[in-house]
Amino acid sequence: MKRAIALRHVAFEDLGLLDRLFQSNGHAPVYHDAGVDDLASVVPAAGDLLVVLGGPIGAYEDDRYPFIPEELRLIERALKANVPVLGICLGAQLLARVLGARVYPGPHKEIGIAPIELTPEGSASCLRHLAPTRHVFHWHGDTFDLPAGAVRLASTANTPNQAFALGPKVLGLQFHIEAEPSRIERWLVGHACELAGAGIDVAGLRQELDSLLPNVAQSGQLVIADWLGELPAR
Repeated sequence: MKRAIALRHVAFEDLGLLDRLFQSNGHAPVYHDAGVDDLASVVPAAGDLLVVLGGPIGAYEDDRYPFIPEELRLIERALKANVPVLGICLGAQLLARVLGARVYPGPHKEIGIAPIELTPEGSASCLRHLAPTRHVFHWHGDTFDLPAGAVRLASTANTPNQAFALGPKVLGLQFHIEAEPSRIERWLVGHACELAGAGIDVAGLRQELDSLLPNVAQSGQLVIADWLGELPAR
């Protein structure tokens, strides 16, 4: 069976709602944990896809997290093998870095449900399913420059590169499209220190997510289902 190779950084930021989508598309989810598993042994093959998930570290912090270069090499192997790659949040930043773009701290954190602006290319892409509200689930402090040759699909005032594509097989999303509403309390607990440091009211954020995340998650599933459906056959 084809694999959805998931590169994971923290246990609660997993494939979430995308797990069932990948399975229905004929891809068996297989997790590899950064900093724990031997990523050098992971070889993406024809028919596979690679999903690089989020996490609370910087894509540029090689000195603090010596496993990052091996993550970059895994992404490189997937790209060279013409395997589809989906990067989510930190995953998008790592993907951008592999593609030669700079990754760096943004002007301030974006955490919570807020709209993005779609470019004309974004409105014609799988992201069109985010309309009409264009609301997504943000949880990031870093950002990146647009990789050479990539197409910008979405932006916000503080983060010009919220989503990009490089051909039909490479998609980077700064926002979280995978988060499962019924499990969001794990995020609030797992990122408690970050929320406190940013001065974010947990009760208020929880209320916002309880109210808005179910609809956001539903449109996000349509985005990825569309992306999977448009992948060229191999």
